[in-house]
Amino acid sequence: MTTTTKYIFVTGGVTSSLGKGIIAASLAKLLQAQGYRTTIQKLDPYINVDPGTLNPYEHGECYVTDDGAETDLDLGHYERFLNVPTSQSNNVTTGRIYQSVIEKERRGEFLGKTVQVIPHITDEIKHRVQILGKSGDYDIVITEIGGTVGDIESLPYVEAVRQLKWELGENNAIVIHLTLIPYLSAAGELKTKPTQHSVKTLMESGVMADVLVCRTEHELPEDLRQKLAKFCNVRPEAVIQSIDASTIYDVPNLMLDEGLDKVVLKKLALDNSHADLTQWNQFLTRHKNPKGEVTIGLIGKYVELQDSYKSILEAFIHAGAENEVKVKIESIHSEYLTSDNAAQQLKHLHGVLVAPGFGERGIEGKIDAVRYVRENNIPFLGICLGMQMAVIEYSRNVLGLKDANSTEMNASTANPVIDLMESQKTITDKGGTMRLGAWDCELLDGSISKEVYQTNAIKERHRHRYEFNNDYKQQIETAGMKATGLNPETGLVEIIEIPDHNWFVGVQYHPEYKSTVANPHPLFVAFVKAALNFKTNNNSVSMAQN
Repeated sequence: MTTTTKYIFVTGGVTSSLGKGIIAASLAKLLQAQGYRTTIQKLDPYINVDPGTLNPYEHGECYVTDDGAETDLDLGHYERFLNVPTSQSNNVTTGRIYQSVIEKERRGEFLGKTVQVIPHITDEIKHRVQILGKSGDYDIVITEIGGTVGDIESLPYVEAVRQLKWELGENNAIVIHLTLIPYLSAAGELKTKPTQHSVKTLMESGVMADVLVCRTEHELPEDLRQKLAKFCNVRPEAVIQSIDASTIYDVPNLMLDEGLDKVVLKKLALDNSHADLTQWNQFLTRHKNPKGEVTIGLIGKYVELQDSYKSILEAFIHAGAENEVKVKIESIHSEYLTSDNAAQQLKHLHGVLVAPGFGERGIEGKIDAVRYVRENNIPFLGICLGMQMAVIEYSRNVLGLKDANSTEMNASTANPVIDLMESQKTITDKGGTMRLGAWDCELLDGSISKEVYQTNAIKERHRHRYEFNNDYKQQIETAGMKATGLNPETGLVEIIEIPDHNWFVGVQYHPEYKSTVANPHPLFVAFVKAALNFKTNNNSVSMAQN
């Protein structure tokens, strides 16, 4: 629709965690719904090359793209909202910027020059920002800048934005500044001063906000909007209220009501029509008007921080809406789960998901959870490490290999039913070296997986170092657990199932990464349906007994 790619930069002020990613994704959804090819990228100011080596307590989950990038969890929001895959180019960190510039310096590309933040670092940022725009695939690129205006770490990014706005010319680049309007309950007032200071800080860097998006717990009165417009040099219609919502999926409609898309398109000199959110609102209607409820246990070791399992929680929302039920998630810390208390903690659940993770902590609790649901016919889904725990539990308690383990947990185990992948054995660096990105998997006829996916071959995203040890495959399959999904090139077991169980599936990959509002992941949809059937059947049995 446009020959010149337009750029929108989203900055944040006053405080972090205001929801820049959700605002960026919501705006992108509205622009996409008007027919514009839109994508979003994230610039992260931390010096890690990527979040792959960060503890989930530090940064929430690490999201993985099809092409194997370990990225910020905001990219998950981008994909879930837009239903368009992201890539390596959609997430840039300060670490990657400096790494690239230093490598160029070592190769002699700046020979004779002093390498400095300006122009070398800022030039690299500008180059990265424009990769997606120059691909010819997008009309509009939205760039979210992590952190808060005024942070030392963010200064090179803000300077790069200043230069780009000038270089790209009028109507080709705008800045949206997201700030907080706090409410002082003692005074009974909304206060604009923090926003005024935030905009002033941005202007001191040479960047003027074109649109203000104001996070608030209360409605912004018209006089306050006028005041903000006057003090912050923006048009009154460009002061946008972002009030707290019951779900992140309400935000596109809230931004539509505020006219954010109209303001943005006008400033970019683009045609403005009508954003068609029909499919989105059908999802919202099902999500907000469930016809039933199921309770699913999420067994993990980072359950105190919900961002650690963000994609899983969102996939359950999508799958719940598809089944027209509310999925109530009960987080259970695997470190405190034992064979003695497993029944008490799990017996009331309609399904159990054993979550991914790394390291030894909480492993035995996960194994105890798997044993309980296997023996009591409760629907089970194991993801990555969760699938590996299912294999270990089965080997110990069905095959009788009491010391069965993963070499990740016990390097000298006599029965390594889970072992380090061959391709990983010579690797010493931790960052970006796992099996990452989308890999092929062929499905076995007659399996749950084949029925779920309705196809012979799938491609799913991975993030792991250890795998099912094929030396034990025949022994495990003879006992009743089947390998129903295999990588056609390596023979890597991607999916395990127990056919005589109610619904028991473990996958080596991460299906949650590909679940979106428009396309809920079929594995989660089927798991929620199995949990609903389990609840219905159990209720029928209880009524018959009474």
